Amino acid sequence: MAGAARPGPGVEELVLLENLLGLPKGSKYGVRGERKVPVLQTNNGPGLTGIMTIAAYLVKQAKKEQLLGSTAEEKAVVQQWLEYRVTQVDVSSSKEDTRIILKDLNIHLEDKVYLAGNIFTLADILMYYGLHHVMVELTVQEKEKYLNVSRWFNHIQHYPGVRQHLSNVVFIKNRLYTNAH
Repeated sequence: MAGAARPGPGVEELVLLENLLGLPKGSKYGVRGERKVPVLQTNNGPGLTGIMTIAAYLVKQAKKEQLLGSTAEEKAVVQQWLEYRVTQVDVSSSKEDTRIILKDLNIHLEDKVYLAGNIFTLADILMYYGLHHVMVELTVQEKEKYLNVSRWFNHIQHYPGVRQHLSNVVFIKNRLYTNAH
């Protein structure tokens, strides 16, 4: 497959997800196109394309469908955040794009533990992976400005098996800047 020698970030995230789900290693991943869209070659037919399609497939292979939501509403909310990840987070290219994403998430997470409310889902896992490089770069003051995102991110990075080899993002427990909002 084109680009298989140097996987894109989506492929790395899928390998992390496989490991988190306890699936056997050895899936055949590649990438397609300029945006390096992940492709998974399955045994029984055409390859699966796109991080969300492949991630949902892996969750079902691992028989952990609860990560996709239990009720129709939860499933829709999970899908909504997976779409947000692909259409907003993955294509953000400027500091302004990042600021808008963090602001949106901060508002959404104001009264929620997880993206889908009170349940840990695939949306949390993949949003964490998608935002990791952003959160690593934030200053202490920026982390405090997006306090709800910081709380959520810190919670997810300590969820068993999620962070793996990714660097731990440090958060200050006592606020340094009282006018962070």
